[in-house]
Amino acid sequence: MKFQIENTDPNSKARTGKIQTDHGEILTPIFMPVGTAGTVKAVHQKELKEEIKAQIILGNTYHLYLRPGLDILEKAGGLHKFNGWDKPILTDSGGYQVYSLAGTGRKIKEDGVTFKSHIDGSTHFFSPEGVMDIQRVIGGDIIMAFDECTPFPCEYGYARESMEMTHRWLKRCCDRFDATESKYGYSQTLFPIVQGSVYKDLRVKSAEVIASFEREGNAIGGLSVGEPAEQMYEMADLVTDILPKDKPRYLMGVGTPANILEGIALGIDMFDCVMPTRNARNGTLFTTEGVMNIRNEKWKADFSPIDAGLGGNNSTFYTKAYLRHLMKADELLGSMIASVHNLTFYLWLVGEAREHIKNGTFRAWKDIMVVKLMQKM
Repeated sequence: MKFQIENTDPNSKARTGKIQTDHGEILTPIFMPVGTAGTVKAVHQKELKEEIKAQIILGNTYHLYLRPGLDILEKAGGLHKFNGWDKPILTDSGGYQVYSLAGTGRKIKEDGVTFKSHIDGSTHFFSPEGVMDIQRVIGGDIIMAFDECTPFPCEYGYARESMEMTHRWLKRCCDRFDATESKYGYSQTLFPIVQGSVYKDLRVKSAEVIASFEREGNAIGGLSVGEPAEQMYEMADLVTDILPKDKPRYLMGVGTPANILEGIALGIDMFDCVMPTRNARNGTLFTTEGVMNIRNEKWKADFSPIDAGLGGNNSTFYTKAYLRHLMKADELLGSMIASVHNLTFYLWLVGEAREHIKNGTFRAWKDIMVVKLMQKM
């Protein structure tokens, strides 16, 4: 994988760049739609490419390991062949899913994590080495190191011990990754993950350790887990001052449109979140004019486009009234239209940010848009 910075903003840490993988290039800053179980929910690949204009999507190690399972994925030739997506894929290590299984018999020890399947209650074990092997089989272009995602709030002592274990796990991940090869004839890249909860000294220490491994890119984890947004921004700001400037930085699991714009201003290049598709299924739309609950009565007889300011067939062809009707009637098409719209908006947003960084106008535009995009319509 190669990364090249193309433009920088004079009034913030924002930058544009280009990531080159064997499955194509990714223009940054970028939002990556989440395809947890091998699919971006309610969206097919043609829409992802042609309307949403996604450049990279995510798959999740935990979910894909459980179902359809590694045997099926390997027989298919990896996730790209299995789901028909021929552009880059990033695979999450499963660390966040293990974190979310707290209270279900999950046990975290130095050698790895024992957990129970949410599907059938069966017991499984993830080690740093095993997670590398699993992601080799899944076949992501970018794969993540196995880490522990600490909750919020989190006591300092636990956060420190967890971070140190994540660093030891990273060494094991790198050793295993470097000793193995891709199964499908294209290169894969390993990203370490910065942890440390919301403690400044821990975040600084973790960023320094992660940077010392000199991998091709780096991620920031353990944020967007309930902490105030200002603390998230403070931690990201600290970390981006330490992580190498010539490598892409990925803020995991973030977030709202405002979160993404503030993250870009802090020097983040890559984002992912289930919010655009999950909220779409509940009737919440992100638009160029603010946040809309399409189920509200006020849209019942509004025959204007869903979002006239946004390109894309779903957003300009269908009306608010029609989409409201579909959502109220629990028609599957409603969730599909809303999901495509929200993802189109997210990709539009990072594309606009990219253009403003190129033009040197990002900071002023960002400050206006953050306020605008948070208002309720």
